[in-house]
Amino acid sequence: MPKAKVTSKGQVTIPSSIRKATGIENGDELIFEPLKEGNILIRVQKKARLMDLYGSLPATKPYPGTAEIRQEIKNKIAEKNTGTNYD
Repeated sequence: MPKAKVTSKGQVTIPSSIRKATGIENGDELIFEPLKEGNILIRVQKKARLMDLYGSLPATKPYPGTAEIRQEIKNKIAEKNTGTNYD
């Protein structure tokens, strides 16, 4: 059974076998719930990742490509700063 020590600052290193078995990754949060008789329930709250949302909404128009998007951004900035469009 894996063990870990608590440092003077209250920090604990979770053994790699436990991290692998539970899927704990960098950025995840642990929730500690005290139970009776000194036991603790530890739950893992996964870090939200932007890519997890990919495909969750339907596309309303086709993706035009990176070059076109960058040009559109430049145009919007130019319009805002000078009132002109550089198409």
